Amino acid sequence: MYRCFESLLVEQCAPTLAGIKPASLFRCGADSDQHTRQTAEHWDHVLTPFGIRVYVLKECPCTGDCMIYVYRPDLVAELLSNESLIGFLKICGYRTGPVPHMLDQLSFRFCQGGEYPHEIGLFLGYPLSDVKGFIENKGWNYTCCGYWKVYGDPEKAQSYFDLCRQCTSRYCALYASGRTLLELAAG
Repeated sequence: MYRCFESLLVEQCAPTLAGIKPASLFRCGADSDQHTRQTAEHWDHVLTPFGIRVYVLKECPCTGDCMIYVYRPDLVAELLSNESLIGFLKICGYRTGPVPHMLDQLSFRFCQGGEYPHEIGLFLGYPLSDVKGFIENKGWNYTCCGYWKVYGDPEKAQSYFDLCRQCTSRYCALYASGRTLLELAAG
């Protein structure tokens, strides 16, 4: 029943499941047999004891497709305790608060329609300099590209991208060989 969503969690969120990355984001199309929001809520309940949360950031009212944000609350809270990052988010219109409150604000901005909220990168663990660089350069003039466009140190970023790719490859192979999502989340 949850196999499609479960395999997306492994394929798209392995570095978050492994604790390498604070959060991941993926799009999940609705299917006729289940509602994506209910499935996300199921996995949120199942993964919470492992220190992993599943949050529907945006749901399309026409198709039921969802943007799913998978995160480790402790790591995201650590990110959101950075004064520079908080200062930037305040400039973007955020009010500070606990992680769920901040995610609700991000969800609201995401669902407003207008311009894509590029500050989402901060909630995914991207460096502030890269988020600012992306916004200032309108996505151009980056030094390298992987999980995001880098405007700072390309070697450091590439090393991190390689680590995330290796983790994803390993988790996908383990999952394909029969390991369950819960076994992978438990480490």
